[in-house]
Amino acid sequence: MISKYTEKYGTTVLASDPAAEHPLYLYWPKDKSTLLYSQSITELLDDPRVPKPLTISNEGVSFLLQSGVVPPPKTAYEDIYILGIGDQARVSAQNGKVEVEFTHEFPFLNGNRLPPDEMEPDEDKILEMLAEATISRIDPSRPSFLFHSAGKDSNSIALALAEAGWQDKVTLISHKSKGKADESEISAKIANQLGFRHQVLHEVDTLGPAHKQAIQDYFVSAPFPCTDNVTLAYPLYACQVPDLKGANIIDGMGNDVYIGHIPSAREFRNQKLSRVLNKGRFLSKYARSESGFNRAGRSRAECTDMFGFSLADARLIFKGAYDVSYFWKEKDSDDDYLDFRASIRGTIIDQEIFTRKVRNFSSASDSRLILPFANLSIAKYFSQLPEKHLFDRTTLKNKLILRKILKDRLGLDSDELGKFGFSYDSRSVVLQNWEDITAEISMCFLWDQEQTKKIVSRLKLSMLGKRKYSDLSGRLIYRLYLISSWVNNCKYI
Repeated sequence: MISKYTEKYGTTVLASDPAAEHPLYLYWPKDKSTLLYSQSITELLDDPRVPKPLTISNEGVSFLLQSGVVPPPKTAYEDIYILGIGDQARVSAQNGKVEVEFTHEFPFLNGNRLPPDEMEPDEDKILEMLAEATISRIDPSRPSFLFHSAGKDSNSIALALAEAGWQDKVTLISHKSKGKADESEISAKIANQLGFRHQVLHEVDTLGPAHKQAIQDYFVSAPFPCTDNVTLAYPLYACQVPDLKGANIIDGMGNDVYIGHIPSAREFRNQKLSRVLNKGRFLSKYARSESGFNRAGRSRAECTDMFGFSLADARLIFKGAYDVSYFWKEKDSDDDYLDFRASIRGTIIDQEIFTRKVRNFSSASDSRLILPFANLSIAKYFSQLPEKHLFDRTTLKNKLILRKILKDRLGLDSDELGKFGFSYDSRSVVLQNWEDITAEISMCFLWDQEQTKKIVSRLKLSMLGKRKYSDLSGRLIYRLYLISSWVNNCKYI
């Protein structure tokens, strides 16, 4: 449904739900003649009152190149905005114009939790809420798939659905990664233990005609660009399991922002060093992208896992590039790092890289995305729990209550398993499809092709070497390809 602001509403405040299960998307043109908003990005962009083609934002592209993400409320489009976690838009009418003032207040500070002895977790209630948050959103006329791994989030949902008796209505589906990162065998054992059907999704390295068509179809309909390393996997999943198109897709993302956004020990050290090293940012922004010097000058905000092309390379590739480092530097603060990390990574990276990839796929495939952990009731419940039930600041261990539930009820020992992470070999995709990848980049009208070709060639040499940042070089070529494919194919631009 599309809503339109009118003067009779007076001053109105717009916002999403606290954990952004349903972000709010706004169309507010530069002439301030109107304001349209909706929880559906495709409905908003398809509305005839939103002129097409949309204009690409130079600022948005600058963020995508240098940081990998456009921080809300801004997007890669001019005139299109997102209200996510903590974002508000104060809307009013003045002299026949619609005025919008954007503000942000992070809603999940750890200091707002209840005192340690005032609340104990109720394990049965947690599983019941997860089951309800999932089942209430399922369209029974569609097949249902839960993206499943060895991790705590998807297994908590699987256990909740199993205890609710939904084994015959949901299929668990897992990605088979290469090497030791593979979780599909563990996933299959858990599915069998709980009584669910299980399917394995395989990585595709060499793209055939059907794969290329699926990728192109995806980029035609994907509402936003997304630089997530796993972006290409999703349209290729649908080649293997056609029923994913139009299905109920259940995903366990969305809880770190309120359950405790815990860094690795390495990141925790790096963010302390950034207070000193970022003083060299005025020099490091002119380094080569694949240089460690480029990463060394990052601000505390960027240490939450933002990376990208250096400003020097971004300006060679894209003549309209802005220096985005000033934005991130303004975000820096001396706040407790767990709060700070949640307020940056949880509201920007998690939402507009990790979750956006599956939102894009759901939009492009007409699927129904279900994010149980982003449910209002669940977010409220966990955000009140005392932190001793959720994470340990000394050991940097997270999701303690979920670990306990899964160990006691499922026999899944997350401590023993360790963290796998979602591994996708984008490097192999780039190298084995080099001509297609570079052809897509060369067709993008945004780039200075002569300079871009030089930088891509340089990055390939780095990627083929055994240097410390060779993997980063491949990721940057892949990012340039993802942005180019969106620009070249998206039906809205």
